[in-house]
Amino acid sequence: MTDPTRDLLPEGLEDRLPKGAAAAARIERAALETMDGWGYDCVRPPLIEFEKSMAERMDGIATRRMFRFVDPRSLRTLALRSDITVQVGRIAATGLADQPRPLRLCYAGQVARIAGEQLDPRREHLQLGAELIGSDTAAAAAEIVELAIATLEAMGARGISVDFTLPDLVDTLATEEFPLEPAQVPAVRRELDAKDAGALKDAGGEAYLPLLYAAGPFEQAVEKLSAIDARGVLASRIDGLRQIARQVGGRARLTLDPSERHGFQYQSWFGFTIYAEGVRGALGRGGTYRIGGSDEPATGFSLFPEELVEAAAANEPPRDALFLPLGHDRDAAARLRAEGWRTVAALGEADDAAALGCSHTLQGGKPARL
Repeated sequence: MTDPTRDLLPEGLEDRLPKGAAAAARIERAALETMDGWGYDCVRPPLIEFEKSMAERMDGIATRRMFRFVDPRSLRTLALRSDITVQVGRIAATGLADQPRPLRLCYAGQVARIAGEQLDPRREHLQLGAELIGSDTAAAAAEIVELAIATLEAMGARGISVDFTLPDLVDTLATEEFPLEPAQVPAVRRELDAKDAGALKDAGGEAYLPLLYAAGPFEQAVEKLSAIDARGVLASRIDGLRQIARQVGGRARLTLDPSERHGFQYQSWFGFTIYAEGVRGALGRGGTYRIGGSDEPATGFSLFPEELVEAAAANEPPRDALFLPLGHDRDAAARLRAEGWRTVAALGEADDAAALGCSHTLQGGKPARL
């Protein structure tokens, strides 16, 4: 008896059928072409690396998210990458260490995780992104945000919105403006992120309550944040946010949630989340950080366009294809392929052009519509 489970895929993994594969390839190509146009060179790190290298390169990348196994040659633990950003940091710190800074790199590839998330059960994702290495200034951050928007537009996203945050906000305020004991800082961060006013008070963060209301459309929210910052501890960060907003203004709807920490475990003074109309959840995140191991400053973003791919696949138009009958003119077929035609050659008398999805047939050395 045939085993009905023989051909099942593991939970969270799926095949890309022709329409989905075509949409994914087109979106990836559009993204890389856009980033190349901005001067970002593409790198292709390997799918597997030593676990220790990936785990130590950047804080916040937990080994529990990675598939791990032992290398039969070195007997060291290997890991299947769950994030490409750390690999780009390693490349910058090793193979490209002598290149002039700022160094602009981009990438595209698959990543895999042990478990999906509650709202997204996928365990394999297409990740696209860019890293500007050697600078974490407001000018660098503005370029990265603008490039992320341009890349999403090229991929077909519309109605883009960007939410800014200040990942090190609590640490900065806790040293002077609103002093906290070191043991209180993690709890205050957590409750601010959870937007829980009661728990924030219980954690000793009553002075931080106004931050819960300094969120919303960028211009109003940044004014509220400035009013809270009586001593000017956040002045440089607020100036940086305004500089970024001026540069990308008009390209996307801008909002600010200064205490947001989810997904920003390793970013430093600036972070952002990017969304698009008709797409569930965030399409990506970015910000400023320091590369683990080399401590070099960098600014970048990562996009995970699976929702865009699904939407594009559902609306993927049928492609024109040229049927080549038995005994066709091979030189004419080669010439037409060079011109961009997609050809499907008959292998027997029973082959039918329409059934094979062709829109044209070769007649007299030229395409003729069916």
